Amino acid sequence: MPGALDGIFVVTMEQAVAAPLASARLADAGARVVKLEREDGDFARGYDDFVQGQSTYFVWVNRGKESCRVDLKTPEDRAFVEAMVARADVFIQNFAPAQLRASGSAAPSCASVTGG
Repeated sequence: MPGALDGIFVVTMEQAVAAPLASARLADAGARVVKLEREDGDFARGYDDFVQGQSTYFVWVNRGKESCRVDLKTPEDRAFVEAMVARADVFIQNFAPAQLRASGSAAPSCASVTGG
């Protein structure tokens, strides 16, 4: 059964609770959600290993998403992130603007719109 958000492309750079839960709800409604994780992965992956070797919390708030690890310190990965964000209908991030600026990413230009 098609969801209300079929055809919507969402890119996220998120952690903690609010943004991952919000983007999971978008995925639940049919959006394609791609989570861009830090090079060593989302820290929530290591909370426990109760869901077939994965963190219960991580599985719950990241259901329905695709994920990719990126290293914003490399020009190639920065270019990849910028291309993904340029294609996205929605970009969600909940990092401090200074954290993304320090990485050299173009994504901070969205911070004032996304509440980062």
